[in-house]
Amino acid sequence: QVQLVESGGGLVQAGGSLRLSCAASGRTVSSIVMAWFRQVPGKEREFVARFKWSGGTTLYANSVKGRFTMSRDNAENTVYLQMNSLKPEDTAVYYCAARIGAASSKGDDYTFWGQGTQVTVSS
Repeated sequence: QVQLVESGGGLVQAGGSLRLSCAASGRTVSSIVMAWFRQVPGKEREFVARFKWSGGTTLYANSVKGRFTMSRDNAENTVYLQMNSLKPEDTAVYYCAARIGAASSKGDDYTFWGQGTQVTVSS
């Protein structure tokens, strides 16, 4: 089992920045894939970014490429999502997710989920 706890959401004006954190505990192995998704009520869950904990490239959704950066702190078992140049359309509940195995951008492939954190960007 992997437990994920997100933090860092909030209200920010358009053009501002926020950093989300996802603290992982439990079974953390080198083959784990970490990802961020977001969801607006009434809409489908959207992939944001992902990487393998062991290293390699980070994949970003086109909608956030160049504005969001996903990173990790191995000592703290924490994954971050730095969000810059935020837009009102970035408003959503953001979820941290994990799976053991191959990298995927599909939410259904992820086994472990955090509780979500609300990000609201005002215009």
